[in-house]
Amino acid sequence: MRPAVTLAASIAGAVVVALDGTVLTVAQPTLQRDLHASVAGVQWTSTGYLVAVAGLLVFAGRLGDRYGHRLTFAVGMLGFGAASAGVAVAPGIGWVIALRVVQGVFGALLQPATLGMLRTAFPPDRLRGPLAARTAAIGVAAAAGPVLGGALATGSGWRAVFLVNVVPALLFGGLALARAPRDARPRVALDLPGALLLAASLAGAAHTLVTLPAAGWSVPGGLVAAAAVLAGVAFVRHERRAPRPLVPADVVGVPAVRAALGVLVAVSAALNGALFACVYVLQRDLGLTPLRCALVSLPLPALLIAAAPASAVLLRRAGARRTTATAVGVLALGVLLLSRAPGPAVFAAGFALVGAGFGTVMVTATHVVVRQSPAASAGVAGGLQQTAMNAGPVLGVAAASVLMDLGDARPPLAVLALGAAAALPLARALPGPGGPVVADPAGPPRTTPPAETIPPRRSLRHDDV
Repeated sequence: MRPAVTLAASIAGAVVVALDGTVLTVAQPTLQRDLHASVAGVQWTSTGYLVAVAGLLVFAGRLGDRYGHRLTFAVGMLGFGAASAGVAVAPGIGWVIALRVVQGVFGALLQPATLGMLRTAFPPDRLRGPLAARTAAIGVAAAAGPVLGGALATGSGWRAVFLVNVVPALLFGGLALARAPRDARPRVALDLPGALLLAASLAGAAHTLVTLPAAGWSVPGGLVAAAAVLAGVAFVRHERRAPRPLVPADVVGVPAVRAALGVLVAVSAALNGALFACVYVLQRDLGLTPLRCALVSLPLPALLIAAAPASAVLLRRAGARRTTATAVGVLALGVLLLSRAPGPAVFAAGFALVGAGFGTVMVTATHVVVRQSPAASAGVAGGLQQTAMNAGPVLGVAAASVLMDLGDARPPLAVLALGAAAALPLARALPGPGGPVVADPAGPPRTTPPAETIPPRRSLRHDDV
């Protein structure tokens, strides 16, 4: 596919996934009533999807490295659309949960491919614009999703919510399938034992974090958590000894990539945890209606969308290190402001800061992960980025839930602000203006030596953030 068509397909895939999560949240009460389901059953419509996605993202990215990102994108989109259509006609809550798990499997195939296609279609020095456009589109989907989901659930019922993504998924999936290369890349190993261990670890961790706030510690939950830890330890030992590991050293061995992934986890945890806590502060403490609560939070997606194109310019002029550090500081300041906001006006200002900071970090950190990884491992890099973006929200909401059970909803916001600020030291490992670029095997090196040779920089001063 041409670069413009590839960018359109990448944006469509990202929007389909973003819309799916936001519209479902609004429709869950209607779904529960119509299917006579329990609260736990409705929760599993989200938990089952999340566990499937979390466990398979990295392996799905590796499949893209081997068989081509267009092919995995096409299969992911077509399967995602078909599963969505299946949910829309599901006769009971059990079918909904099962089809949501299937949807999660295809979502895992789809998400890394949206980044892998961009990495192979655009040269490294031209990735800023496409990534900014993709981030802005996700912001639009996040803002429009609750409104669209509420309108559809109110006017046509919850089943209509799952039909939103069917047409674009089948359209772009079919287009990608028609143009997907048919040749595999046998030089890319799949490392099935490593994939199984990582899937068990991530899926178990996701299950524990999602169910812990509501159910508390239990023997089955403790066994799942222990199994996740053991699988994680076994995965690390296996990767160190495997001749062709699932996560190659040319990705995870680059300090800038590791730092960018850590930043993404920290800021996405702070964002989603803050949103979770603010709903209770605005509605329970200040007495706002759900509609007014949504209106007060509108500056967040608005500034997220506006920050995406601006961050591409900042990346070129100031580099990832300073741009990311500044944006993390802005986001942390916004969450801290939310923790002390006396009324809706200050809450709106805090949401604006959070949106501006998160939109910028999402572009800059993703740019580092994708650009600093070789094209042959673009799928794994995309899988790691998407894993970070899925792990952060689960961690943030779980932390906010546990802390809120101890008392007021405002103190957790201050803790989340500190958690976001903890990502500032990680920004030091990111490249500056004209920083290093990993050379593609098919072409000559483009700029400077690998990231490991970057000399130590001075510590961040207050004027850096």
